[in-house]
Amino acid sequence: MIEEKDENESLIFYCSEEDAGKRLDVFLSEKIEDWSRSRLQKLIDDEDVMVNGKKSKSSQKLNEADEIEVELTELPTDNFEPENIPLDIIYEDEYLAVINKRAGMVVHPGAGVKSGTLANAIAYHFNFDEKEIQNPQSKVQNRVGIVHRLDKDTSGLILVAKNERTHETLGKQFRDREVYKSYIALVHGAVRGNKGKIDQPIGRDRYNRVKMSINKTGRNAISLWKVRQNFEKFTLLEVEIKTGRTHQIRVHLGFLNHPVVGDEIYNEGRDNTVNDIEVRRAISDLNRFFLHAEKLSFKHPVSKEKMDFTSPLPKELTDLLKLL
Repeated sequence: MIEEKDENESLIFYCSEEDAGKRLDVFLSEKIEDWSRSRLQKLIDDEDVMVNGKKSKSSQKLNEADEIEVELTELPTDNFEPENIPLDIIYEDEYLAVINKRAGMVVHPGAGVKSGTLANAIAYHFNFDEKEIQNPQSKVQNRVGIVHRLDKDTSGLILVAKNERTHETLGKQFRDREVYKSYIALVHGAVRGNKGKIDQPIGRDRYNRVKMSINKTGRNAISLWKVRQNFEKFTLLEVEIKTGRTHQIRVHLGFLNHPVVGDEIYNEGRDNTVNDIEVRRAISDLNRFFLHAEKLSFKHPVSKEKMDFTSPLPKELTDLLKLL
């Protein structure tokens, strides 16, 4: 069995000869030790696990060399080296924290990235007393609780649990789609209408493994969009996601032929076709795509109070809007 981890927070396993014949849920419970079997079964039911690129069932028997891809709607807890990386913490209590992530920061170690991630920063800020921090050989003993994910070049709100019970409670809210998440995206072209719904399944692109694409055999994915502001050749959208698929907004908006500005993977060179030289240069200078996790709402795991947070657009994005 070979295990891979890509930048999209997916785990990919290959079934070995000795694992052949095992049920899918049993196989995964042995490979992802931090997750219970029932939790993994829920992940399978929610179409977050694919076997050879197809939807699966918990009872499915595996064959040798089967490829099992697990898309993590919440990240498995783990131990990480603490790193003193500044964080923009906009809320914190003894159970959880809400962080305003900057663009360019990877959420979770993987795909060759071992340090400088949000997980490493959280390990430093939330899991050590002063004595432990000063010990360079010490590793996190309390598990880091990143509950969901954002792409590296997406800025905005991300939720962190400080203990396992909080992590499980918040994770359940995400799995049950009780968490409200909305994003701001600047897209190419004039979007017709004021609002709409995109209900298209998403799966791993068969030709390029770093990309996702619309795929009839992929995972169910739903995005709701509405226009916030119109420009001559661009549109500013607010997008609420009902599911949390990898690159969901970027794939869905690309499907509408209105790809996200600055997204080199999915906009097929549209950035380079902008006629206004100053605007084209400004987009290039962003060194990120125009996607920001603006709003996050959930129920506090202990008080049950509704928690609402909003993150303003970063300066580099507001500067581009002013130029437009």
